[in-house]
Amino acid sequence: MNYLPKLYFTMERYLFPMLEEEIGELTAKMKEFLRIVELVKPSRFITNALRWSGLGRPMKDREKLLRAFFLKAVYDLPTTKGLIENLKTNPSLRRLCGWEYRGEVPSEATFSRAFGIFAQEKVCDAIHAAIIRETYTDKLVGHASLDSSAIIGREKACRKNTPKLKPKKKRGRKSIAEKAALFQQEIAEVKTRRLELQVHQTLPENLADLPQGCDWGGKRDSKGKTSYCCGYKLHLAVGDGEVPLAAILSSASLHDSQAAIPLIQMSSARAKILYDLADCAYDAEEIKAVSKKMGHIPVIDSNPRRGETLELPPDRKIRYRERSAVERVNSDLKDNYGARHVRVKGHWKVLCHLMFGIIAEKRRMENVRTGCRPVPEGKSKTVSLGTREKE
Repeated sequence: MNYLPKLYFTMERYLFPMLEEEIGELTAKMKEFLRIVELVKPSRFITNALRWSGLGRPMKDREKLLRAFFLKAVYDLPTTKGLIENLKTNPSLRRLCGWEYRGEVPSEATFSRAFGIFAQEKVCDAIHAAIIRETYTDKLVGHASLDSSAIIGREKACRKNTPKLKPKKKRGRKSIAEKAALFQQEIAEVKTRRLELQVHQTLPENLADLPQGCDWGGKRDSKGKTSYCCGYKLHLAVGDGEVPLAAILSSASLHDSQAAIPLIQMSSARAKILYDLADCAYDAEEIKAVSKKMGHIPVIDSNPRRGETLELPPDRKIRYRERSAVERVNSDLKDNYGARHVRVKGHWKVLCHLMFGIIAEKRRMENVRTGCRPVPEGKSKTVSLGTREKE
């Protein structure tokens, strides 16, 4: 990815004026969309499963549809109908996606089928993972901040507690052998904590163990009030520069700590990380053990419910302030990139919708491109990451 800055400045100097001569003046949103397309290069992610096999009716160009969904995320359009209306009424947007005439824009059903294929093939996950791996090949991530955010769904909560048929009991007293068999069965049915199992499992096994259905979940705020919502929960690991390194979608009822180990495993496979930052909800010995096993230093606030509250050392307190990056990413996703109006149903479709927004975030993608952190107001130089301290 070392050629990206050169490509970017070439695009700024030559591509934008060329396009402005062809389709007119480019707005800020159009330039943002072009930067994303240049960074992602959607054509390389169109696999054989997304191409016409020669049987039946030829499919619409999936690359153009993929660009259109990125356009939907950039403009924060709530529905596909709004996207189609904008493409038909705005020739500039239509030509940027690859359609010359108004009649070439596919129907809403075609968009829906293509989105279903993108979700089934996990195209957005592959795009995001490829961008992060290519960008951080020879770089270090100073801090990876972990947190979650509630995603309101538009579907009914799945039924978790299915009634079990009670077997008929045998009349009379039980023999010693039957009592021993029942005792062994009760021991086998005792559930082990998910965190204890995750320590010894691989990433695919941990992801498969997480609940994925839409259900009810509650969260207590700083004032002690609990709010409930029906939907999902988006877990993010955000690096320096507010760049999302990994994303996991689970049921809303899942506790934040149970997605921490898969997040650490996923982000560690994509980049070299020095510190893991998390709030008191992630205060568990298993999470700290996995973080140290990956070569990271866990900086996790102590949970007051465990008894005595332990304060972080002064140097760790300074680093803990970087955790606010994940809060800003969650807020930006909901305010500007479609996480607040999810119109699709099902775990993989909801995740695909959210991943389009994660990839399309302008400020994050610019930080990926330049490989630096955002510059605070009133300063002109990049903030230094500092050095890693000794344990």
